[in-house]
Amino acid sequence: GELANQGDIPSDPTTTLSTARTARRLPTFLDVEEADELMSTPTATTPAGLRDRAMLEVLYAAGLRVSELTGLDVVDLDLAQHQARVTGKGSKQRIVMMGSHAIAAIAKYLHDGRPHLQARRDNGALFLNRDGGRLTPRSVQKLVKTYALEAGIEASVHPHTLRHSFATHLLEGGADVRVVQELLGHASVATTQLYTLVTADAVREAWATAHPRAL
Repeated sequence: GELANQGDIPSDPTTTLSTARTARRLPTFLDVEEADELMSTPTATTPAGLRDRAMLEVLYAAGLRVSELTGLDVVDLDLAQHQARVTGKGSKQRIVMMGSHAIAAIAKYLHDGRPHLQARRDNGALFLNRDGGRLTPRSVQKLVKTYALEAGIEASVHPHTLRHSFATHLLEGGADVRVVQELLGHASVATTQLYTLVTADAVREAWATAHPRAL
């Protein structure tokens, strides 16, 4: 609570922590409805709107780090196979999967959006800014925040929130932690196991609210 007293942060986040175990800064994530809401917020009629819809879909579909997203080139995509080649930390490459929503959003952006943003000389980047340059991580962060506010999501949303949501929703759906580790590009499974704590908390919460004799 020290920071809150000094006015560095608006309120004391520790007051809402129920157990000492949660003090390990568990990742925040959106529930499935919030994620759906966020995906449909950009107006998919303008070039920038088509880009932003594709951008959000890819962040959530593939669980990318923001630098991985902005580093994507058009040649990294394999839309027919529903996948993309991503360069992660330490220049390690991995293949990520994307569902039909993300693939459709990318295809529409490539067809109707990107050509309008492209500069005279195409730099090959998938996500372009209005000048035809590669979209920066900072711009992506601002866009994600703006759309989350527009979607009425109260929690503060960053690109990383979508990565966390991707991992949590996979684990809640029964995916093996090793598979999720592979998809996230985590060097150590211990990092991925943080998310299993989140789902354990979600299970406990669901039980506490749903079971007649829980309280």
